[in-house]
Amino acid sequence: MSIGSMKLETAGNPRSRQTFGFASFILLFGFGFPINAQQTTSIPTIGYISGSDARASSGQVEGFREGLRNLRYHEGKNIVVQYRYAEGKVDRIPVIVAELIKLPVDILVSTNAAAISNAKQATKTVPIVMITTIDPVAGGLIDSLAHPGGNITGVTRLAYELSDKRLEILKQAVPTISRVAILLATGRTRGADLKEYEAAAQALKIALLALLVRGPDPDLQGAFQSAVKERVNALITGRGPVLNNYRRQIADLAIKNRLPLMSEGSQYVDAGALMSYATSDAESSKRAATYVDKILKGTKPADLPVEQPTKFELAINLRTAKQIGVTIPPNVLARADRVIK
Repeated sequence: MSIGSMKLETAGNPRSRQTFGFASFILLFGFGFPINAQQTTSIPTIGYISGSDARASSGQVEGFREGLRNLRYHEGKNIVVQYRYAEGKVDRIPVIVAELIKLPVDILVSTNAAAISNAKQATKTVPIVMITTIDPVAGGLIDSLAHPGGNITGVTRLAYELSDKRLEILKQAVPTISRVAILLATGRTRGADLKEYEAAAQALKIALLALLVRGPDPDLQGAFQSAVKERVNALITGRGPVLNNYRRQIADLAIKNRLPLMSEGSQYVDAGALMSYATSDAESSKRAATYVDKILKGTKPADLPVEQPTKFELAINLRTAKQIGVTIPPNVLARADRVIK
């Protein structure tokens, strides 16, 4: 039947007119439906940058993933995360940042200060969520904690601001110490001059010594030989991509040389260090996931205040204490949040 003959039939038949109207609706709907079916909601893509290798970053990465899951984001289903690891090689960071921005990604997340700084220079539009151990205001990353401005926000972990407290706890745990070496990687953003430890060291009458190592393949054996030569009787290790990649070797050398080792992260205690005093890496990473959620829902980074930690964890490894011949006083042990026996 032609369109013309259909018009003639409907003109004189009310029932036919109803049939034609229904048929026309189906026809129009049929043409429109395939167009709507092709419109799909894009899945957000997150770029995650770690300065360390995948093994050393596993705790923070899993914390971030758990945070996403708690917010009902499931990788591969309603969110995609592109993980990149610089493996302690600073020269790789600009390449990684450029690669992720080019993909493109909707948000950049990083635990590495150099990557955050590089990303700030590379983009003014891609939101950046930081999980940083440095003071982001003093480091020039944001305007203020309450009002970050720009495209950066996130979590600061106050790793360096806890330095004096670490030295105090180490002295309480091992009262006989008098010479402490601070193991640092060259190129660390802050702390290489030991200023964070000086006030506490003077009050406790402790002499400080800096042990600097170069990455990405630090001469740890040489650093410990220097510590023994200088009659050091305790050690504090900094953190960062270079040192984090070698935390087990650092802990093993400390045990071998019977040196009580205080660290800036609890992963070192898991690897064999005597103790650590720090914020929780996993908890900081979970909090970073909440920033990703808020930004994806439309909040601008400039309007999201930077979080500071409120909980600090003292971890003690009693197995290591036994190996190096140290007895942790009951009052120090009672304060521990986590004890490895």
